[in-house]
Amino acid sequence: MTFQAYLDTIKAKTGKTPEDFRALAAKKGLTQYGEIMAWLKSDYGLGHGHANVIAQLIVHHDEPKITSDDRVARQFAGSKEQWRKPYDALLAKLNKFGPDVTVAPTDTYISLLRGGKKFGLVQISTERMDIGIKLKGAAPTDRFEAAGKWNAMVTHRVRITASKEIDKEVMAWLKQAYAAAT
Repeated sequence: MTFQAYLDTIKAKTGKTPEDFRALAAKKGLTQYGEIMAWLKSDYGLGHGHANVIAQLIVHHDEPKITSDDRVARQFAGSKEQWRKPYDALLAKLNKFGPDVTVAPTDTYISLLRGGKKFGLVQISTERMDIGIKLKGAAPTDRFEAAGKWNAMVTHRVRITASKEIDKEVMAWLKQAYAAAT
């Protein structure tokens, strides 16, 4: 369920927007996550997931909004900065696949999307850049290994220890995954 779908369902069930809940919580003096969750569940009959969405919005209301660019930049902080240029070069090549290539950074990796559908991801560490590729049915190789428990969102993993390793072979795998994400 998307974030907006949660909000729409909550509005349909309760007739209230996140701003309404924020004002009601303030009026009641509720500021802690646990007490807000209990209130939303008992007074409004919201399930855990729906209550969590509203509670998070209330608790984190005053925090500055983090942009997608900020999240990407955080991936390359400190000793991982050396991977920013190779990542930017990879993204430039991916953008040539089509106008529907986008990224969705999380706190730990960057999803590679085609029209909102994941076809790969990039995870940065100090030692390497791991590229996850979603390509069901493709046999693993020494270099194009099975993702296994590393990340269940993709089927394969390529460990990049030098920027020159982002070569035609890696780009061909990514292009196949992009094509399959329709």
